[in-house]
Amino acid sequence: MNETASLTKNFPSLIIILGPTAIGKTGLAIEIAEALNGEVVGADSRQIYRYMDIGTAKPTSVERAKIDHHLVDFLAPDDDFTLAQFQEMAYAAIDDVIERGKLPLLVGGTGQYLTAVEEGWSIPRVPPNQDIRDALNAEVEEIGVEAFHAKLAAVDAESAEKIHPNNVRRVVRALEVYMETGTPISVLQQKKPPPYRIMSIGLKMEREVLYERADLRVDKMVDAGFVEEVRRLLDMGYNRELPSMSALGYREMVQHLVDDLPLEEAIQLTKFSTHDFIRRQEVWFRGHDNGILWHNIVDMNREKLIDEIAHWMQES
Repeated sequence: MNETASLTKNFPSLIIILGPTAIGKTGLAIEIAEALNGEVVGADSRQIYRYMDIGTAKPTSVERAKIDHHLVDFLAPDDDFTLAQFQEMAYAAIDDVIERGKLPLLVGGTGQYLTAVEEGWSIPRVPPNQDIRDALNAEVEEIGVEAFHAKLAAVDAESAEKIHPNNVRRVVRALEVYMETGTPISVLQQKKPPPYRIMSIGLKMEREVLYERADLRVDKMVDAGFVEEVRRLLDMGYNRELPSMSALGYREMVQHLVDDLPLEEAIQLTKFSTHDFIRRQEVWFRGHDNGILWHNIVDMNREKLIDEIAHWMQES
């Protein structure tokens, strides 16, 4: 055993449960937490917001009564929240769980959140500059996403390769950091792995089956009052331009409520957007696979998995 492996062996344990949306991460995490005295630390960039319960598939009050959940349901939809803030809060929550003698489980499908914690990204603490952002967003509208993405590639090819042109918010942020500091964000994002012994469990299933599962969940969300949830957010003054309101389904339901898009079309657009998001999640996880143990959730033996985790923890 090399020196690094020997040192890591003495670190406290952290379980990461990741996978695409609608695959069943929350249910499995609760089972593991109940069996192994654990608590959940959320890694979902939309479940952090209050009043956005149905459309984000947030853990229910019953689920949260069973197992303590951290970093869920704590921000107003118009609050600014950065990746750096998430990473800092996630480390604090994980350390708190460990200090109380429990097992932390980092659970979610937001790739950036998960990878920033697991790899220990050094995230530039560059505060938002609204003037620069407004100018950059105006430029996107003028020249289009592809040409705008090319501007990033010219100054930071590494970031441009990682960020999809349609992810305008991240392209804007990368250019903003470069304009503020004169240094590419990829250079500033150095890595320092955190002091945890990590087991990453990835959930998967055949894609078409997952699409059907996700579509069914959208239908159930609408039946549960998703449209009314979005109407209530608009009535509270949370406008469609907020990052929180760009979440899957929310932007489509705003189109229904504000732009008179027929509900059936809004539902179908939500399903298509969810399929696209699932594909992008899978691409992220493949590109940031640091030894993920993949399990097909359809036929996995949950008791065996829990036993394997318990055995792994005893080895530390």
